[in-house]
Amino acid sequence: MGGAMGLGNWTPAAEFNIYVDPEAAEIVFQSGIPVVMAGLDVTHRAQIMADDIERFRAINNPVARTVAELLDFFMEYHKTEKWGFQGAPLHDPCTIAWLLKPEIFTTARRWVGVETQGKYTQGMTVVDYYMLSGNEPNTDIMLDIDRQAFVDLLAERLAFYQE
Repeated sequence: MGGAMGLGNWTPAAEFNIYVDPEAAEIVFQSGIPVVMAGLDVTHRAQIMADDIERFRAINNPVARTVAELLDFFMEYHKTEKWGFQGAPLHDPCTIAWLLKPEIFTTARRWVGVETQGKYTQGMTVVDYYMLSGNEPNTDIMLDIDRQAFVDLLAERLAFYQE
C-alpha cells in the first residue's frame, strides 16, 4: 500500500509510505518485478461506515470486537474537517483484500515513477495515466473497489475466528 495518483496524505503531493523512503520506492517501481499499487485513490473508497462497524461488532468474538473498537476511533478521526470522510478509510487491508479477491478491484496498467528530489513533490508517485511519457507500463494501479464486497470480505474473515 502506497502512493496515489493525486493528493497526498503526508504532504500535498506524497502519501506517507512512499514519502518516508522515496528512493526505495523508486527502486521497486523500476525493478521489473510485478508491482500492484494500492494507493490513496482506492483506499479512500474503501471506507467503513457506522453500519459496517456495528456489523463487525455483532460478530461477537474478541477479534471482531477489537476491530470494531479501533474503527470507532478511526471513524471519528477521519470525520474531522481536515479529512472530511463519511467513514473510516482502510488503507492496508486493501493490500490483503487484493491478494484474496482481486476481482473486487478495478485496475489499470500504467507506468509509475517516484519523485525523489522535488522541492514540493518529494515522495510523489508520478502516474503516467494517459501514457504520455513513452515509458512501458510497470505497475497495475488500483483505481476503484467494490466497497460492499470489501466489507463483506472483512466480515467473513472476522467471523472466521473461533474462540
